[in-house]
Amino acid sequence: MPPKSSEHPYQSEKKVRTNLRIRELQGEMPQVVSDFIRSMIGHSSELTRLGYLYDIRLFLRFLTQEDVRFSDTPMQLITPEMLGSLALRDFERYTEFLSQYVRTDENGGEVTDAHGNPVFVTNREVGMSRKLSAVRTFYKYMFSHGLIEANVTANLTMPKIHKKPVVFLNKDEIARLFDAVNTGEGLTDRQKAYNESFRTRDVAIVSLLLGTGIRESELIGLDLGDVNLKDRTFLVTRKGGNEALLHFNAQVSEALADYLYLRKQIEPLPGHEKAFFLSSQRRRLSARALQDLIKKYAQVAAPLKKRLSPHKMRSTFATNLYKNTHDIYLVSEALGHAQLETSTRYTAREDHLIQAAENVDWVE
Repeated sequence: MPPKSSEHPYQSEKKVRTNLRIRELQGEMPQVVSDFIRSMIGHSSELTRLGYLYDIRLFLRFLTQEDVRFSDTPMQLITPEMLGSLALRDFERYTEFLSQYVRTDENGGEVTDAHGNPVFVTNREVGMSRKLSAVRTFYKYMFSHGLIEANVTANLTMPKIHKKPVVFLNKDEIARLFDAVNTGEGLTDRQKAYNESFRTRDVAIVSLLLGTGIRESELIGLDLGDVNLKDRTFLVTRKGGNEALLHFNAQVSEALADYLYLRKQIEPLPGHEKAFFLSSQRRRLSARALQDLIKKYAQVAAPLKKRLSPHKMRSTFATNLYKNTHDIYLVSEALGHAQLETSTRYTAREDHLIQAAENVDWVE
């Protein structure tokens, strides 16, 4: 992988927006939280620090709204001594709270639906575990800096996470996916009209996701200068800011070439001139638009597989690559994983499971 180079303009813009949001949230919370977040600079990304801030803010809001000892204290004035006075049972109450709570807006007010009913947030095992881990890391920081006398969160039982099978599209589903994109078959009348206008772009997007396994953010961040059709290569900015030169096959190349011909005829809005994939508003394609695009076609191709997303296209690429090569190191490198263990989840031997089922002898 090439060494880290000058930062991609799209990534730079995202980093600026994220840092501004971090500063806004730090202004809402106690000084000790700001100190904790600053201690992470240099070994955690901006998005990671932002995630910690959101999770810690939720915990502090829980204290001010659900614990009488904190009810009269503004969030900014909560001290390490107050946080250090909490017992293990208080964090167990927080764990119970996380299973379901009322969504709040940026000012801490309850969010309601069109009928005035509160909107609830339900966390599954992974979401609960992440939010509790953020609080535990925060308490570990306070304890290691001598701000609290003991770290009771170290004894907190974390939710047991049940490993879920990797969801991916099989060959028949991939074929139906491309049929839906190329013909609009199975879509609503409104979706068909949109498909006719953006079919070439959508084919290029689906081909690139399934043919290279790039992340959602990597596809969105592609610029015109990042793609080389002659060499069938393109540059992506991986997690951490490193650039990687990836390759694509002839099928992907053809889809990209068809779209690029049309793309050059579009005049983007100011600030979006370099973007490779454009939305209907002539802006850089957004994450939400990409997610909706994949969901729309996937519902036709694989209606029984719920919550299909751009990441599931990545899972499909990885699973198929491993099935064809049985080379976990190649899969890891192609996906840009920092740890080999991350790639092993794509090595499930579905063919062996099918073979086992078909070889059950029902006859004595």
